[in-house]
Amino acid sequence: MRIETETSQAMGAGVHDFDLHTATEEDFQEIKKTVYTRKIVALKGQNLSSPEFIELGRRLGEIDVYYEPMYHHPEYREIFVSSNVPKDGKQVGVPKTGKFWHADYQFMPRPFGLTLIYPQVIPAQNRGTYFIDMGQAYQKLPEELKKAIAGTRAEQSPRRYFKIRPSDVYRPVSELLEEIEQKTPAVKHPTTIVHPVTGETILYISEGFTCSLQDEQGTVLEEQLVPRLLEASGQLDMTFEHENIHLQTYEEGDLLIWDNRSLIHRALHTTTPEPAVSHRVTVHDEFPFYEGIGAA
Repeated sequence: MRIETETSQAMGAGVHDFDLHTATEEDFQEIKKTVYTRKIVALKGQNLSSPEFIELGRRLGEIDVYYEPMYHHPEYREIFVSSNVPKDGKQVGVPKTGKFWHADYQFMPRPFGLTLIYPQVIPAQNRGTYFIDMGQAYQKLPEELKKAIAGTRAEQSPRRYFKIRPSDVYRPVSELLEEIEQKTPAVKHPTTIVHPVTGETILYISEGFTCSLQDEQGTVLEEQLVPRLLEASGQLDMTFEHENIHLQTYEEGDLLIWDNRSLIHRALHTTTPEPAVSHRVTVHDEFPFYEGIGAA
């Protein structure tokens, strides 16, 4: 196994000659170490079956199965499917997922540390994923904004981007919203978290899931504070030219692993109708997502 760092870019590394069947525990620890420091790792030249992809996830930690079944692989529920390619005339997974800035499971009480994406059908045009390193974004914030969010908590909810399920057709909107609030009630995480491995401070907010900021007493802070943070971090730049935004491209055989604590991401979907299929496995590593998570 050989690891190459993308020295011309702020993040990213490639892992060559990785073989799931011969990889040692030391190899997996080295990969995770690289993910934490370089944020994104691409395992190059992979040709894994679905069970092998699941096994890779299990070698990295505890797999978290997505809570909505319509995203599941028809045979392997551990795999989340993003696809616009029907199989036998039926929709498999969900098309055009993640078209907004977010961290996976940011709206859940226990988010996970590692996201694995394995593209299956790759568009010829406009392929890739946008990322922002929210550790670096925090470091670049003006001091007055850092001071304004010190000790605060961010309310996170999926309600703005919840995808309508086939079973939701003809249901009243009020009924659907009530179900969303019952199944995934808003959670509060610190506005800044400390990475348990690198020790860096991370701005843990996103355009997709963050609804408000609250002080230690639960009082909602000024409404414009969240948009100011989103703008400063680059999430409101629809040209995607902000200095914080990194476009990660991939080619056939690439399997991406990224740090779900410090990165937010947004899918780059082609504007022309091209087939696109990706499989995802999400993993809790051996560290708490942040110190004190779950404490009252």
